[in-house]
Amino acid sequence: MNSKNPKIQKSNRSTPSNLQVLFEDNHLVVINKRVGDIVQGDKTGDDPLSEVVKQYLKEKYNKPGNVYLGVVHRLDRPTSGIVLFAKTSKALPRLNKMFAQGETKKIYWAVVKNAPPQESDTLTHWLVRNPKQNKSYANSKEVPNSKKAVLDYKILKKLDSYYLLEIDLKTGRHHQIRAQLAAIGCTIKGDLKYGADRSNKDGGIHLQARSLTIMHPVKKEPITFLAPPPEDPVWNACISE
Repeated sequence: MNSKNPKIQKSNRSTPSNLQVLFEDNHLVVINKRVGDIVQGDKTGDDPLSEVVKQYLKEKYNKPGNVYLGVVHRLDRPTSGIVLFAKTSKALPRLNKMFAQGETKKIYWAVVKNAPPQESDTLTHWLVRNPKQNKSYANSKEVPNSKKAVLDYKILKKLDSYYLLEIDLKTGRHHQIRAQLAAIGCTIKGDLKYGADRSNKDGGIHLQARSLTIMHPVKKEPITFLAPPPEDPVWNACISE
């Protein structure tokens, strides 16, 4: 499929009945987002994941009226992996503060076609966002209206035609991983917007929010969530021994 606008397959999106819940307690619910799920409502008018989770909680606990759910962070629509929601108004501001101050550890997996220049490295760029194109451009030096973006990467595995990279995200900029990897010649599989030569069948890209470590907002204990990648031959090869 080589269309310039790959269509996200509707049939694969999360619903209250197929939702992949990784963790839930009184204050948090952690979801393994599917490719195509949109975290919060936007101009497309598609049902966001936040509404799907609310419906799931409403049905699970037989709740009358509205369900409280706070959106803490977002993932791009074509990506998959961990999305954390707050179930209480006590947890939400504490989680917001943690994310804003960089007190979380976010690990991503990315499948790329070209080997990066080094086995492992720290990338620092200054990103300029173009809202019209919904795209970010990476610069090697600071330029007007740019935001500093930092990540660490390392090669985890060499596949037949691809490389699996582990990304330790240090800042949370718009399309940061996609733009920074493209800047070093390592476009993510399926990511037409950043230079991939073909799209994935499901309209997604091979970028997975693999793990998230936070301090529990109420219990004050560190907790780590891990998300299995989607089922497909390339991701399966990444996790096979």
